[in-house]
Formats: sequence, C-alpha cells, structure tokens
Amino acid sequence: MMAPRYLAVAGNMGAGKSSLVKWLHATFDLKPIYEPQDDNPYLEDFYRDMKRWAFSSQLFFLVRRFRMQRELERSLPSLAHRGVALDRSIYEDAEIFAAHHRQVGNIDARDWRTYQDLYEAMRAELRPPDLMVYLRCPVGALRRRIQQRGRSYEQVIPTGYLRALDRLYEDWFAHYDLSPTLVIDTSEVDYVEDLFHREALLDEIGRRL
Repeated sequence: MMAPRYLAVAGNMGAGKSSLVKWLHATFDLKPIYEPQDDNPYLEDFYRDMKRWAFSSQLFFLVRRFRMQRELERSLPSLAHRGVALDRSIYEDAEIFAAHHRQVGNIDARDWRTYQDLYEAMRAELRPPDLMVYLRCPVGALRRRIQQRGRSYEQVIPTGYLRALDRLYEDWFAHYDLSPTLVIDTSEVDYVEDLFHREALLDEIGRRL
C-alpha cells in the first residue's frame, strides 16, 4: 500500500488556495481541510485595529492550525491511499503573517518571544507535508479577487498589507526546505475552468508525488 499523501497549499490572500484545494478534492479525492478563517473571533476587530488585535488573532490561528494539523496526521493512516489537501499551513501563520506584525510593531518584543517559543515547540511536533504547493499571484490580482469574493471584513485591507505579505511569502518560500515544492502562477493558470491547465497541473503533481 502506498503511503498516504499530504499536500499543503500556500499563498497570499486571494491567491486561490481554497479553489485549488476543492479541485484537488474533486480530482484526486484528497480530503480537504480549510483554514479556520471564519472561526476567528478576533478577525473583524483585527482588520479595524491591527495593532490592538494582532497578537490575539495570530495566537488564535497558531493554536487552531496546530490542532488541525495534528488531527490531520492522526487521520492519515485511516485514509489509506486517499490523502489530504491542507489550505494554508502553520508555517505561513508564524513566518509570514505573525512575522509581518512583528516587523511593523503590531506585536511587541515580549509577546513575540512568547509566540516564537510556542511556535517552535508546536513545529517540532508536526510532520511536514509530502508536497508544498505555492500559489504565486500579483498583488493587483489579489486585490481584485478579494473585492469580488465580497467578505465585508476584507474590504478594508490596505493594499500595502498585501504587498508586505507578498514580499514575506517570496522570502519564506525561497528558504523553505522541509519538503518538495511546486510553484503555480495563478495569474496565468486557471485550473478550475481550463482543461489544458488542469491536465498540466495533474501531470506535474503526479510527478512530484
């Protein structure tokens, strides 16, 4: 029996992570696990006042993501050949989103040390994915997609925030070495509607696995 497959899909807000996870579920029958975006009780307050709520919001995501990934690991043996597709990983929470708020002063040095200690302890307990799929997308396209999907709390997100996250994503991915990787430019690839793109992506993922 082949080992279970564990894919993680990384990318900025609006890059198409949820759409790709849905496509992987439909195409490969991977179990989809979506990020707990709507469960965060701090989120609306956070987008109104990032400095006040950044630490609380990021701490919520870190703990929730850790629990999700531990449950994912426990479920892999029972899934046999089916496998899992994860919408955003704990690495992004800590090394991109929380790191941005530390850089701009929304998380102070004392809280950052606490956060880092917790993250490092959690990361040591987690299995890396079999494949990390990174969705690269220009900030202008991200902005349009965020507006189109219409989540009210996202409409106040500054474009500068998306640009800062984009830079952190590029730096993080350039140094990521925990598993094999695959980059998809989602401004050019339409894996939902375009048959040619779907077939090319299917072949590429198959080769990487």
